[in-house]
Amino acid sequence: MRYAIYFTPEKDDPLTRAAARWLGRDAFTGRSIAPVEAGPFSAAEISFHTAAARRYGFHATLKAPFHLAEGQSEQSLIAALADFCERTEPVIIPRAVVRRLDGFFALVPEDRSPRLDALAGNIVEAFEPFRAPLTQEELERRNPEGLSPSQLKNLYKWGYPHVFEAFRFHMTLTGRVPQAEAVRMERAIDAFFGPLLSEPLEIGSLALFIEPEPGAPFQVRYSHALGWNKTRKTA
Repeated sequence: MRYAIYFTPEKDDPLTRAAARWLGRDAFTGRSIAPVEAGPFSAAEISFHTAAARRYGFHATLKAPFHLAEGQSEQSLIAALADFCERTEPVIIPRAVVRRLDGFFALVPEDRSPRLDALAGNIVEAFEPFRAPLTQEELERRNPEGLSPSQLKNLYKWGYPHVFEAFRFHMTLTGRVPQAEAVRMERAIDAFFGPLLSEPLEIGSLALFIEPEPGAPFQVRYSHALGWNKTRKTA
């Protein structure tokens, strides 16, 4: 089993519900959802384009998937996450927009947020004691020869190349979309999510996701609101 600390809006948030329909799966329940049509794309085409993102669920990576270190337990990880959340205030993204990153589409902040970058860095450091070192096979899967020197250093030190200065908050919506279909896909995403994209996005909770076995879909094991006066929520 692997664990990951992600941001995803709360279970009944309108954006969560819309993203579950778009991706074809609800990460809170694990339930598959019938594919949707969007713009010029048929339900089958949307299902094809969202297949890679569907396994991970709607999320933004804050602490990439990891195996538990020796001597750690799921209970201790959950307790540490609850404590961290209670000591951490939410971050507001004034506006999230659709952008194409390395061929795939994602929701990203319209402008960089130093507070959000700091939150992500704090999570990477705070939960590092729970992460088992990467195996050689896991290192090779990260395609180390394609990384920059700083990303390679991050991979060996933190288990993931895209942390700290290389961190870019994004919530993946598709796999790689060919250039010929990129404009149509962006319009389809904009039309599907509609006014939800004009609302501020609150990073108001953190979720512990699990991958029960290699290749299995990720699902929410536990969720906790940020802020000392917030009520704990579990999935």
